[in-house]
Amino acid sequence: MAHKTITISEEAYNALAAKKEEHESFTDVILRVTSDRGKASSLLKLIESWPPDEELARNVEAAMKRTRKAKLTRVSL
Repeated sequence: MAHKTITISEEAYNALAAKKEEHESFTDVILRVTSDRGKASSLLKLIESWPPDEELARNVEAAMKRTRKAKLTRVSL
């Protein structure tokens, strides 16, 4: 595997190090935090590639309205 050297600020290094998990390399951290997997943006890209769908739009709008009306309750565990 090829390797590249990059220069980053001390602040950027510290931010990256703070995201680093045990037994994880800096390469692993960079790939994990820059991945679209599991993010809303990847779902949005997929939906944008579909042709317009009025039923889907109505369902999304209804779900958003229900979410806005939902009341959260604090629970002690």
